[in-house]
Amino acid sequence: MMLNKVAVAITGASGAIYAKLLLEKLLHLKDQWQEAGIVMSANAREVWETELANDAYKNIPLPYYDKHDFKAPFASGSARYNIMIIVPCSMGTLGRIANGISDDLVTRAADVMLKERKKLILGIRETPYNLVHIKNMETATQAGAIICPLSPSFYSKPQTIEEAAATVVDRILDLAGFDIQSFRWGTAQQ
Repeated sequence: MMLNKVAVAITGASGAIYAKLLLEKLLHLKDQWQEAGIVMSANAREVWETELANDAYKNIPLPYYDKHDFKAPFASGSARYNIMIIVPCSMGTLGRIANGISDDLVTRAADVMLKERKKLILGIRETPYNLVHIKNMETATQAGAIICPLSPSFYSKPQTIEEAAATVVDRILDLAGFDIQSFRWGTAQQ
C-alpha cells in the first residue's frame, strides 16, 4: 500500500485555527502518509499571528516551501503527491485555480492535482459569496476539486471554538481519505 503524499497550503484568508488544527492532526496521522510539505503565504503568517496570537506555525516539524519555489516536490506530477489541502483558501486563490492561473506554488500545485486527477480540497473561508465566487467554485468542482466551506457542524455539541473548528478539520481529513476517529452521524461519539 502506497502511503499518502500531502501538500498543505495556507493562504491569507481568515481561519488560521483551521490550518493549526489540520497540521496538528496530520502529525498525529503520521502512519498514514510518507511525505508532507507546507506552503504558507506571508499574509497567512500575518493572519495566524493576529488570530491566534502566536507564531506556532514555525514549530511544525514539516518542510516549508516558499510560495515561489517551483522546485518543491508537489509542483510536479512526477513527485506523485496525491492530496493537496488548501486551508483556509482565499477567494483570490480559488479564482486563480478555477481559471488555470498557476502564478505561485499554491496554484501550480493545485493545477498539478487537477491534471493528475488527485485530491484537491479547498477549505474556502468567505461569507457571503458573490456570483464570481460561486462560478469559481463551480468551475473548480467541474475540474475535480472538492469545495469544503469552513462551516462547523454542531452534531457533536462542541463546547469550544477549537472543538467547533475541529469538526471541519475532521471532515477535510475524511474527504482526503484518512482513517480518523471523529464524530459520525447516527453513532455514539468516538
